[in-house]
Amino acid sequence: MRVSHAFHSALMEPMLAEFASAIEGLTFGRPSIPLVSTVTGARITDEMSDPAYWVGQVRDTVRFADAVTAMADMGVSRFAEVGPDAVLTPMVAQTLDDEAAVVVALARRDRADASTVSAGIARLFVAGAEVNWARFYAGTGARRIDLPTYAFQHRRYWIPEGSAGKGDARSMGLVATGHPLVSAVVSQPDSDVVAVSGRLSVQTQPWLADHRVMDTVLFPGTGLVELALHAGARVGCSSLDELILRAPLVLPESGGVAVQVVIGGADEGRRGVRIFSRPDDDADSVASWTLHAEGVLVPEADGAPADLAQWPPTDATAVPVGDLYDS
Repeated sequence: MRVSHAFHSALMEPMLAEFASAIEGLTFGRPSIPLVSTVTGARITDEMSDPAYWVGQVRDTVRFADAVTAMADMGVSRFAEVGPDAVLTPMVAQTLDDEAAVVVALARRDRADASTVSAGIARLFVAGAEVNWARFYAGTGARRIDLPTYAFQHRRYWIPEGSAGKGDARSMGLVATGHPLVSAVVSQPDSDVVAVSGRLSVQTQPWLADHRVMDTVLFPGTGLVELALHAGARVGCSSLDELILRAPLVLPESGGVAVQVVIGGADEGRRGVRIFSRPDDDADSVASWTLHAEGVLVPEADGAPADLAQWPPTDATAVPVGDLYDS
């Protein structure tokens, strides 16, 4: 940096004697407030009344980190920089290990002084510092008023991020499903094709993160079966005759994916079913849907359901599955 004087360096030594002679007739007062010196790195009192201290100030090393640490050890948790720009503020924050410490610059380059000082005072005040508000507002006509007598009511009116599936589907012209994974039913006015839509996210459905394969969150195949059965039950086809898995449905660590279960038209009581997904950040792209599974739904099968009381069933052949995920 180009500077007028190389303070705190050996280049200042030729002027120290002349400087000491120039200030030896001055009187230096004892500090009236607690003061930590960047020359000693500790709290000082009578040292500042000695002209030799100020001669050393020109030449000696700046022990800024030591001074900040000393203040923190004294219980200081709020720091305000008074200077032409926020030069020291980031260095104070880097020196301290205490994340709760508040560091404020009361002046910044190219910013209005009054608003910057006011903002800094406000930050210090909410952090517990005492502020003489009467003096601050003197001459402005400001006055104290009584607070309302009722308890303050805190209520958010904004829809929180990631709340898909919890809104009012009917207000969007849809039919709500009441299902934890898919939220709305979309029917076609000119055909018997039906789509069930929703959104999957580990933020809104954290239990989905329990199914991990090689550190990747996968929507389980049983979940695809559940989506197909739920959609089929809405059109009178509550049995799944066949389901082919085409691609894994990967859930991101943040954000989510839109999911749609499309039920095709009836063909002698049978209906095709396809399950798609699309990432949140591709919502504007029609071509970004991925087909994960497709199959066939049929009406409820006749006869009694399979008896699973005995497991494994009689005459069953065990198949090793220990290496299934690895392979």
